[in-house]
Amino acid sequence: MKRLVSLLLLAAVSLTALTGCHGAKGLEPFSIPEEFDTSRDYEITFWAKNDTNKAQTDIYEKAIADFEALYPNIKVNLRLYTDYGRIYNDVITNIATQTTPNVCITYPDHIATYLTGTNIVVPLDELFADAEYGLGGSEVRFDSPTQDEIIPKFLEECSFAGHYYAIPYMRSTEACYVNKTYVEALGYELPETLTWDFIWEVSDAATAKNADGTYKLNGQNVMIPFIYKSTDNMMISMLKQKGAGYSTDEGEILIFNDTTKELLYTVAEHVEKGAFSTFKISSYPANFLNAGQCVFAIDSTAGATWMGTYAPLSDISEEALVEFETVVMEIPQFDPENPQMISQGPSVCVFNKSDPQEVLASWLFAQYLLTNDVQIAYAGTEGYVPVTSKAQNSAEYRDYLSRSGEDNNTYYEVKIQASQLLLEHTGDTFVTPVFNGSASLRDAAGQLIEHVTKSVRRKETVDDTYIEELYSDITSLYRLNQSRPQGGESAGKAELGPLPATAVVLLAALAGAWVLIGVYVFTEALKKRKKIRR
Repeated sequence: MKRLVSLLLLAAVSLTALTGCHGAKGLEPFSIPEEFDTSRDYEITFWAKNDTNKAQTDIYEKAIADFEALYPNIKVNLRLYTDYGRIYNDVITNIATQTTPNVCITYPDHIATYLTGTNIVVPLDELFADAEYGLGGSEVRFDSPTQDEIIPKFLEECSFAGHYYAIPYMRSTEACYVNKTYVEALGYELPETLTWDFIWEVSDAATAKNADGTYKLNGQNVMIPFIYKSTDNMMISMLKQKGAGYSTDEGEILIFNDTTKELLYTVAEHVEKGAFSTFKISSYPANFLNAGQCVFAIDSTAGATWMGTYAPLSDISEEALVEFETVVMEIPQFDPENPQMISQGPSVCVFNKSDPQEVLASWLFAQYLLTNDVQIAYAGTEGYVPVTSKAQNSAEYRDYLSRSGEDNNTYYEVKIQASQLLLEHTGDTFVTPVFNGSASLRDAAGQLIEHVTKSVRRKETVDDTYIEELYSDITSLYRLNQSRPQGGESAGKAELGPLPATAVVLLAALAGAWVLIGVYVFTEALKKRKKIRR
């Protein structure tokens, strides 16, 4: 027993020391070196997201090769993920051991959570302005854009908690991909700007059935007239258009209001008619749209190559494809004269390390992602737009846009229409406040719609009592009732996700050690008592 207790205590102490070495003390704030030491070799890691678009992977690999040719002493290791959520979870896990990547494609909501660690993410203000190694710096070995050449609207999205913590990489918005053929078959004409009333009216009309149970519009057994990919964005956009509460910059939660309730009742009404569903419940909007089983599919402009009869990345079989005219429009509005569209798309952050030279090498690579070669190539893979005026105004990019419809791959018409939509409406885009907890609030916004949609499909009653209970459940589930500090600072560790494995082992070892110590003490006490009685 004594040996076992001793071993457990030794293991606990060792794990404590290990954990302390790898993150408990944090890092010193980053300071820009006077010059970049080119006599040393550096190896940095770059975490990026890619789905099934091989062209995007090729662009990353070419960017790395071109950068390494300019900086032979910097080796960049690429790690690809299938979604941003996995990147987020891995970063959170690795913060405790200071094994975060050097450069990471991510979102401001996620960075706000990373900031709960001490000096984890490098504030970029001073790097932006550095005359030698900053944006457009004299010692940078490539044609780097200046800070003024980054689209101001997109750069603003990377500023929160008092600093710039990222640079924009690509930008997209949401679009409504419309089966115009079906809209006209139902006797309607598309307006210049879609409204929610129009969407709901046409969607309800599309639910009409024949005597045999098939749908009149397509003659098939399946028809979901209106599908929204991101219900997070759906609720956020509706509230923004209504001028209703969502949250403050300081992290005050305002979403549980009467306007939200009204919107949920509207959703419930049209779900009951069979006119509306979501991606999480039914699957990808593009699959239904391309099979002639959907009229309005709302998804990111970055998903344009999946949309339409001739979509190059269509996921359904050729036999299931239905020919129709696809039109790309703004998402529906409550006030067409003052449209509001969410701005989205990945940004790039740089993680702090104990070696400032390594951080500077990382910053140089991150900055390289803003060059015209990378920006224009990547924007051509989807309905993204470049984040710099240098790239947007280049002859190469303008030529790309002008060739819309030349083929169904590089110049796929729907994809370029989606890009044009954002270029024309950049001034109408908005972003939500960023704070530690904003990622959870975003998830909660979508779950309100998801829960109501599921409940209606299950024939449950959606009334005031239901909504109040839903508000309470969502508040608890996403910890939205926790107090949050003012000024955009971190609110503690609530957003840090699951504990790293080393921490779990440490806590288990400590608990086991204390239990065995208790057993040992109790056993020894019993032995002494027996001796006394004898």
